[in-house]
Amino acid sequence: MPELIPSPTRIPVPGGKVIEEHVGGVTTPDAGLQASVSVAHMKAPGGWSEPFQTPEFDEITLVLAGTVLVDHDGGTLEVPAGQSVITRGGERIRYSCGPDGAEYVAVCLPAFSPDSVHREDEA
Repeated sequence: MPELIPSPTRIPVPGGKVIEEHVGGVTTPDAGLQASVSVAHMKAPGGWSEPFQTPEFDEITLVLAGTVLVDHDGGTLEVPAGQSVITRGGERIRYSCGPDGAEYVAVCLPAFSPDSVHREDEA
């Protein structure tokens, strides 16, 4: 039977970024999906960045507005609105955005969890 998700759950993070999880461990913990997939709508302000990470999951990022930057061992990939990028589990990456910020949807397989993202210390 179809299950309506009436609203996402806003997940607080530092740096002005807004995360609204539609499916995942926070919003749908009893749907049987929390371990298999997460879907979140993100809005990041201009100049936002997060620490490098080496996640255990693949991540598909669909950019709706602005530009998402993905730093990786080979350089930096710019992903403008209307394009997507796939990062693979085990890759060392860092997400940031251009001066105008970015709005995007992230789909993680298996689902995102704080224990599986492996963010590096910011120091």
